Amino acid sequence: MTDRMIAYCGLDCLKCDAYAATQSGDSNRLAQVAEEWSAKFKVNVQPEHVICDGCKSGRRKSYHCKNTCKIRICCLKKAIDSCGKCDMFPCSDEEFVLKNSPEAEKNLKVAKGLVPA
Repeated sequence: MTDRMIAYCGLDCLKCDAYAATQSGDSNRLAQVAEEWSAKFKVNVQPEHVICDGCKSGRRKSYHCKNTCKIRICCLKKAIDSCGKCDMFPCSDEEFVLKNSPEAEKNLKVAKGLVPA
């Protein structure tokens, strides 16, 4: 088993609260994550919106990842496994993640070959 599961945006799904809550099968934890995300992102997030098995799992994805993530949609369209592999990296679609997650930025720069792993 790997100790990392990097999404298209560079975030590590194994460290995601939604992923952890989903894998635990704890409906109270899913509700807690939904409440936290509602407050943090100023949108109404329901517990069923955070159910996720990982961005690239081919299984369940959070509402955002499945329906509104511009990064995932772009990577799928371009048939690349992360935006770090894109000729346009970094672009405005990635701005929010890069600003809020230094780890995601590093993961994408590693994918791009800009920094060592």
